[in-house]
Amino acid sequence: MYDIIKDIWTFMQTEVLGMQWLNRLIGSGLQALGLDIESRIGGSVHFFIYDVIKIMILLTLLIYMIGFIQSYFPPDRTKKIIGRYKGIVANSIAALMGTVTPFCSCASIPIFIGFTNAGLPLGVTFSFLISSPMVDIGSLILLMSIFGWKIAVVYVFLGLVIAVVGGTLIEKLHMEDQIILDVPKESMVELLAEGMTLKERLFYAWERVYYTVKKVFPYVLIGVGIGAIIHNWIPEVWVMQSLGNGNPFGVIIATIIGAPMYADIFGCIPIAQALLEKGALLGVVLSFMMAVTTLSLPSIIMLKKVLKTKLLAIFIAICVVGIIMVGYAFNILQMWLV
Repeated sequence: MYDIIKDIWTFMQTEVLGMQWLNRLIGSGLQALGLDIESRIGGSVHFFIYDVIKIMILLTLLIYMIGFIQSYFPPDRTKKIIGRYKGIVANSIAALMGTVTPFCSCASIPIFIGFTNAGLPLGVTFSFLISSPMVDIGSLILLMSIFGWKIAVVYVFLGLVIAVVGGTLIEKLHMEDQIILDVPKESMVELLAEGMTLKERLFYAWERVYYTVKKVFPYVLIGVGIGAIIHNWIPEVWVMQSLGNGNPFGVIIATIIGAPMYADIFGCIPIAQALLEKGALLGVVLSFMMAVTTLSLPSIIMLKKVLKTKLLAIFIAICVVGIIMVGYAFNILQMWLV
C-alpha cells in the first residue's frame, strides 16, 4: 500500500504538477525541427519554452481557484474577522489570510493601506504585508512541483513565522506615529460587493486571472530567461564559488542580490531551480526567492508614501534578518529535506 501511495504521489508531483510530459513533448518537437536540445542554445530554448508554458498554465488555474475563494472574503469582511482578535493570534490570522492573496509585493500594498486606514493594529497589517507576497497557495503548489512537498511545506511555514514574528515585533515597538494617514482615495483597494451571485464570483475569478497574468507575465518571461541563462550558460564552478558549499556568506549575498529585484514567486522559481541545479545550497536559493518576493525597489518606493523612514527601515531590517536566518536553517536541514 505504501509503495502504491508513493507511486501515485510521484506521478502527481512529476507528471501533473511538474508537467514532465510537457517537457518531453516540447523536447521532441524542438528535435523534430532540427534543434539539438543538448546544446547550450537548444537547451536554453527548451528550458525557456517549457517553463513559460508550465508556469502560465499553473498560474492561470491557481489564480482562478484562489480568486473564486477570495470573492467570499472581501477586504471589509476580512477586517471584521481579524478585528475580533488581538496580539499574536490576530497576527497569525492576518499572515494566514496573506496566503490566499496571490499578489506580488506591490499589489499587496493597497490592501495593507486599506487595513491600516480601517484602524487595525499595526502588527496585524504588517503580518499580512509580509506573508502576502512571500507565501501563498500558488507558491506552495509550484514549490511542490519542483522541490518536493517537504521543502514546500517548510518554506511556507517559515515564511509565516517571519510574518507573525515581524508583525509582533513592529506592534511591540508602538510606532503608530510612523504611519502617514493622508493616503489618496485611489490607493484604496476596491471592495467586493456583498451577496455576489455564483456567476459574478466566477466572473470575478476570471478578472483576477486577467489582471494577475497581465501584470506578472513580463516578469515570468524575465525570470525564466534568467533561469535559462543560469541553467545552460553559467559554469557550475562560478555558482559553487559564490553561492555553494564553500562560501559561508552565500545566504547573505543571495538576500542582498534578491532584495532590489521585482518579481513574484512565479518569476523566481525558474531562477531558483536553475541555481539549485548548478550546485547552490537550498538555503541560498530559497533566501533569494524570499528576498525577491518580499522586498523590491518598486514596493519600497510605494511604501515610502505611507510609512515614515524609521518604520520603513525597521520593516526592511526585520525581513532581511528573518530571510537570512531561514536561509541558514535550510542549509542545515538540506540533507533531510532533499
